[in-house]
Amino acid sequence: MLAAIYTLWIRDIVRFCRQRSRIIGALGTPVVFWILLGSGLRSSFRADTNAQVDYLEYFYPGTLVLIILFTAIFSTISVIEDRQAGFLQGVLVAPIPRISIVIGKTLGGTTLACGQAGLFLLLAPLANASPSWNTLPTLALVLTLFAFGLTGLGFVLAWWLDSTQGFHAVMNLLLVPMWLLSGAVFPASGASKWIQNIMVVNPMTYGVSAVRSVLAEGASGTGPSLATSLLVLTAFATAMLVAGAISVRTKKLN
Repeated sequence: MLAAIYTLWIRDIVRFCRQRSRIIGALGTPVVFWILLGSGLRSSFRADTNAQVDYLEYFYPGTLVLIILFTAIFSTISVIEDRQAGFLQGVLVAPIPRISIVIGKTLGGTTLACGQAGLFLLLAPLANASPSWNTLPTLALVLTLFAFGLTGLGFVLAWWLDSTQGFHAVMNLLLVPMWLLSGAVFPASGASKWIQNIMVVNPMTYGVSAVRSVLAEGASGTGPSLATSLLVLTAFATAMLVAGAISVRTKKLN
């Protein structure tokens, strides 16, 4: 089982390193968003009525989460490509537990997402959000749980869909609104009541809040506490792992 997990994990890492366009797409696009939106809205945005927060600083955690989101989309699309190439069918007939397929593919996407998020953290001083050395382990835990959950969600969707076009359509329809309604772009305090209700049940809200809390040295503002966010992210990651295992057992590949 461990050998199968390692093989699937390292295969995704090697494939990613050979496709430089994925690095540009997953990392470059959020950075452009952060610079353009942050610079364009910084003069008219206030995250709190009691303290002025620069929009580049407020938008930084949301951009970090967006990098993880994009990487999850790009990494799990390989599930469809592997199925069309016949690779997954060969893996399924191998004498290995099927849960190892879920764990291996999800860990591959998680590693790539956390690696690119780590590169973006080098720009943290520009947003006055440099994490201290004692908060880095907590930040790494938050990013890992969040990346594992999002990659697991992408795996489940990719396993049930038959085309890359349909996968992109569903992911954009589902995950982009989840990101917009996570507190990444605007705070929940200024939103309509029904928007606030959606943000409460949105797992991405807790990812953004946890990242913002760690970068702010524990000050989460009006969002969920760090402990609550970690609990929700753990539950989200576990649920996606279980959903992936169920999908692999019930959905037969063509």
